[in-house]
Amino acid sequence: MPTLSFAADIRPLFRPSDVGTMKPIGLDLSSYEEVKSNAAAILSRLEAGDMPCDGGWAEASTQKFKRWMDEGMPA
Repeated sequence: MPTLSFAADIRPLFRPSDVGTMKPIGLDLSSYEEVKSNAAAILSRLEAGDMPCDGGWAEASTQKFKRWMDEGMPA
């Protein structure tokens, strides 16, 4: 199984509306550094189903995000 990357696998999971909603409150979901720095909090919200605010991700997407974290969060 190939290693996941932020650019190819994780960034596309965040819709433009997700980025637009979070940026004004201080989290740029299009930024590798910001997502990496906040990955544990993001995963917690994804697993709780309260991110994004209009309905949680599919389980496969949440697991992809977790796997990316487990792989060391490559850019």
